[in-house]
Amino acid sequence: MVPVPEAPLLKLRGISKRFGAVQALDGVDLEVGVGEVVALVGDNGAGKSTLINVIAGADPADAGVIEWKGRPVRPGSPRDAQRLGIATVYQDLALCENLDVVGNVFLGHEVHHAGLLDEVEMERRARDMLDALALRVPSLRVPVAALTSGERQTVAISRALLRQPEAVLLDEPTAALGVEQSALMLNLVDQLRERGSGVLIVSHHLSDVKAVADQVAVLRLGRNNGFFDVRTASQEQIIASITGATDNAAMRAGPAWP
Repeated sequence: MVPVPEAPLLKLRGISKRFGAVQALDGVDLEVGVGEVVALVGDNGAGKSTLINVIAGADPADAGVIEWKGRPVRPGSPRDAQRLGIATVYQDLALCENLDVVGNVFLGHEVHHAGLLDEVEMERRARDMLDALALRVPSLRVPVAALTSGERQTVAISRALLRQPEAVLLDEPTAALGVEQSALMLNLVDQLRERGSGVLIVSHHLSDVKAVADQVAVLRLGRNNGFFDVRTASQEQIIASITGATDNAAMRAGPAWP
């Protein structure tokens, strides 16, 4: 008996989204498997962040189907996506700068005991999470406003991983980071893959894509314009697909990246 292939963790079919006269997404397809890292790339205005918002429930699609573990779903809000097991870290991080690290990590999911906030338990769990992921901040009780860009990114990711999501969406996670901090972030993506999480990472940096991604999906003007296997596609092929030098590029073999 031939085994039935396992359904992708996340699958998008024909996703479209319009804002007034602007067609931001037009029939976009995408798949993210269990323990797979997919890089979503494209020029400015290609529709990458809009697609992230659709999956995260922040801006539901006008048309198309989202499948989660093989069944159709329609996340109408970020909370809907979180209940499914989808966590999102946005480029602006969406942190409350006047709150400390613990307050931000548990924002909206505070732990209570006898009707009061259990600050001791939240601090313990926050420290355990940071230690498990090899993430560092100077203090769990320092206001987020006093942290560096990399440390703020750490807080945002810790908050996203609090509920142990099965899929993680990362919108330009290394855009504001230095070389060392970017390396730590990419190491975290590797850890997520090893834990079996599906990761969709938006990035302008093809070096980051090469370092962590298994597959690359290119968007151009709101449409799919190429799917590539990082192991076999050349950097030139992907750049040509991003710029439009090659339209509707299919996944295909090519010289490995240098």
